[in-house]
Amino acid sequence: MVIILLLLFLSSLDLSLQESLAPRLSRTPRAPCARGQACDPRQRRDAGGRGGVYEHLGGAPRRRKLYCATKYHLQIHPNGKIDGSLEENNPYSILEITAVDVGVVAIKGLFSGRYLAMNEKGRLYASEVFNQECEFLERIHELGYNTYASRHHATTQPPSAVLGTGGSKRRASSKRQWYVSINGKGRPRRGFKTRSTDKASLFLPRVLGNKDHEMVRKLRESQRHQTGAHRTRVGRAEQRRRRHRGSKNRRADISHSIDSDGD
Repeated sequence: MVIILLLLFLSSLDLSLQESLAPRLSRTPRAPCARGQACDPRQRRDAGGRGGVYEHLGGAPRRRKLYCATKYHLQIHPNGKIDGSLEENNPYSILEITAVDVGVVAIKGLFSGRYLAMNEKGRLYASEVFNQECEFLERIHELGYNTYASRHHATTQPPSAVLGTGGSKRRASSKRQWYVSINGKGRPRRGFKTRSTDKASLFLPRVLGNKDHEMVRKLRESQRHQTGAHRTRVGRAEQRRRRHRGSKNRRADISHSIDSDGD
């Protein structure tokens, strides 16, 4: 009888311990957030892929050439100009396409170092820095081409009557997207004049050919050479500054010792 009572007491004690520990075990630790910032597990990086875009998207840029259905390759020039080229191996048509959000990309000219952008007037231009006008919605068209629409600029259409639940009518407004578009003369079209079904708005991402890869390799070698030369110049300038500071300190020590001997 005593043993049975002892077993019942121990079982009740185990249940009470489990109930007291359950809230503590169910808590998942959270990383502290910086003051004034929202706790978001998606750390954003820059669009160039160097610590850029959301971590869960990967962020490695795709090197492609955007071939328009009008037979032009999209080009991004160093002077800020956007146009199309009929050449197969033009360096300014080699692009880096990087995801900055789900279904949103940034398009950068590899040789120009500028980003494709569309302003509030629907004009395409090449921006030196990445901003919200450089974000484009990438969609796959039914014909196998891609379309690229401005994420932040569109035409707001007047609301239209839509039949709602219970037979009541409600007013629904919609936006018409502005698309990246190259016409039959290789010139960019204004965003508000474009449609997703236009040939000028359809682009086929092409992988780079052997000549394109060779141009990229030479560009990287040139950049490494320039970086090395810059570091050499900086190192020499730092050495000159150190020698100059050392000579000034020596002169100051000599003058101080002369003054002390005179005293």
